[in-house]
Amino acid sequence: MSIQGGPTGLRERALGPDLARGFMLLFIALANSHYFIAGTAYFSGFPTDGSTVDRGLGLLISTLVDGRAFPMFGVLFGYGVAQIVRRQRDAGNDWWSIRKLLWRRSLVLVVLGFLHAMLLYVGDILAAYGVLLFLGVWALRWKDRWLFVVAAIVLIMTALPSGDTLAGSIEGPDPSMVPATFLGQFADRLVVQPFIAGLGWIGFVTPFLIGLWAGRRRILERPAEHLTLLRTTALLGLTIAIIGALPISLVVGGVLARPSDHAVTVLGPLHDATGVLGGLGYAALIVLIAHRVGDRPVTRAIAAVGQRSLTCYLSQSVVWAVVFTPYLLDLSGTLTTTTTALLALATWLATVLLADRMRRADYRGPFEVLIRRITYQPRRTAATRSRNSGSRA
Repeated sequence: MSIQGGPTGLRERALGPDLARGFMLLFIALANSHYFIAGTAYFSGFPTDGSTVDRGLGLLISTLVDGRAFPMFGVLFGYGVAQIVRRQRDAGNDWWSIRKLLWRRSLVLVVLGFLHAMLLYVGDILAAYGVLLFLGVWALRWKDRWLFVVAAIVLIMTALPSGDTLAGSIEGPDPSMVPATFLGQFADRLVVQPFIAGLGWIGFVTPFLIGLWAGRRRILERPAEHLTLLRTTALLGLTIAIIGALPISLVVGGVLARPSDHAVTVLGPLHDATGVLGGLGYAALIVLIAHRVGDRPVTRAIAAVGQRSLTCYLSQSVVWAVVFTPYLLDLSGTLTTTTTALLALATWLATVLLADRMRRADYRGPFEVLIRRITYQPRRTAATRSRNSGSRA
């Protein structure tokens, strides 16, 4: 059993959200790994000088994964925060103590994200989510309509034309991703990482707020009560995401010619903004699958990844660092879009096996234990002292 007001026990968790988190890690692996590939020409982070198979696979990843995986992460992150708040309120804790608990959690994410970026993968999102959580605690008591209003405003803003997407669409791997030396790695990443952590959270505000709303109503935990909403979200969200991705992904696949720079400043944000709706659609679709399929060995194994998403996410970065870093295996110029996607799939499958073994051993995972210990330990220590004082009295 879980301690009152503490983290949810492994046996108490709902299948749907954890299954979504588990599949999310596959999407994130596919979304992250292709940015390491070396080539002579690029578009939207993909080499465009590969084989027909490479371009076709790039088209699929750009349409179904890129800009769609991380919004799903944002939805589930907001949903998880709402679960924490509900458990804390049910335990009788006041809003100020809940904010302090979440701020401790945000601090852990920022510190862990900084170390992750410096040592393994500069494209870390943990620190950005830590900043988002630090600021997002003020939205916990917002009325539903304000969650939707702010979410809509931010989504519209992210859809506006922007030149920020241009450089990433035509250039290859950033030097900070594939550092030539160990010391140079820190010098490059110390410049890049603060911008990712300090500004990256803005793009996740919309899914985070929608996740908070959904978590208040336990929509992903009780799908039988919300089937119409989930089906509508899955259908509309994924349809809009696919249509919005095609102008970019068809160029990645070599079907359309490279657009002008001005067109990219319009199409890039459109790709990302519709991806937010795709993230909502994926979360709804996977929860519907969990509702239909139920608790089976395969779903339990993938859900185990979701229960240990932090450990599995960091495990992926170990693979990217070893495989692509120039002073290690240095395979950026060897692997293609296709072989890198296979590497991403193999890495995810390895985490499924690892997480399922942890599940059978009833072990959360090392980084899940760390973040829960720091988040909840001060309260447990205070409670212990209070009980000891009462017993002495």
